[in-house]
Amino acid sequence: MLAAVAQEHLLVIGPPGTAKSAVVRRVAQSLGGRYFEYLLGRYTEPSEIFGTVDLRKLREGTVETDTTGMLPQADVAFLDEVFLGSTAILNSLLGVLNERRFRRGHTDVACAMRVCVGAANALPSDESLSAFADRFMLRLFVEPLPDNLLEAMLEGGWQSEQSAAAASIGLAPLDTLGRSLAQVDLTAARPPLANAIRSLRQAGIPLSDRRIVKSQRLVAAAALLGGRLHATPADLWPLLYMLPTKETQESGRDTLRASLAASGNPNLFSAIEEATLQPHSRASRLIEASRHCLADTSEEGPARLEALLREIDANFSRDELPAELQALRLRLMAQLIAPA
Repeated sequence: MLAAVAQEHLLVIGPPGTAKSAVVRRVAQSLGGRYFEYLLGRYTEPSEIFGTVDLRKLREGTVETDTTGMLPQADVAFLDEVFLGSTAILNSLLGVLNERRFRRGHTDVACAMRVCVGAANALPSDESLSAFADRFMLRLFVEPLPDNLLEAMLEGGWQSEQSAAAASIGLAPLDTLGRSLAQVDLTAARPPLANAIRSLRQAGIPLSDRRIVKSQRLVAAAALLGGRLHATPADLWPLLYMLPTKETQESGRDTLRASLAASGNPNLFSAIEEATLQPHSRASRLIEASRHCLADTSEEGPARLEALLREIDANFSRDELPAELQALRLRLMAQLIAPA
């Protein structure tokens, strides 16, 4: 959700069977909009991703691609085994990811993509893929749950299969937050952000200048997800997910522990390792309360909305939020910051 609000891209790295695809599909379904998904392979043709050449126009001497229903028209895209794509596919994807434009022959179209999620079993060792991989600003490394969480996984998986699919909220709340991104005041967050980057450099974990500048978008998005138009040190947590490898993220977590502990975000350092599946009944209650709160037009509505957001955040870390509750939280925040 952070990536979608910031309009940056997310790379999910983990072994097969860790539900990478299932989680992306569930969140995409809750967001709504046009969704494109594809499993890339060594022999995947560009036409399978971007569309086929328009034969009628080709006879007239014009090479144009019919992008109907393909990735250039998607609002949310998921590319599994993304690094297996051919050079032709990855070169075209660079333009889509970096500039939100698809160019091929005489075709030059703007893309409405909010976020692209790429997945792979491991980071590529081929240096030629590093420029492409760098377009994914956020990186999430996932592992199978440990033995002590097997019961929780079994319970949560069964409840997930029995529950109805989350209703789509549409892209309007997401776009409301996206338009508010430039309005976020970063004044209070810049000095601690700069100090955090200096600490990473001193620990031998450098970030490129491009990533440093881009980090401000993620800090601003974190503030919006917290229901605020001003960023604070509590919003620096996305910095860790910008680090390129699992090892640098672990080192960065230790390096920044002291400075980020003051942010009042106790879930930051264990968000991945200790994430658990929360009881279904608690999530159901908060989902129902969110729906009532969104329909509340009384004068007490905003106060109830803020209280509900605090309760959601107290019960679930960012990584633990069920997809439907995450989507409703997004709507609550959009309603909170919307002008009266």
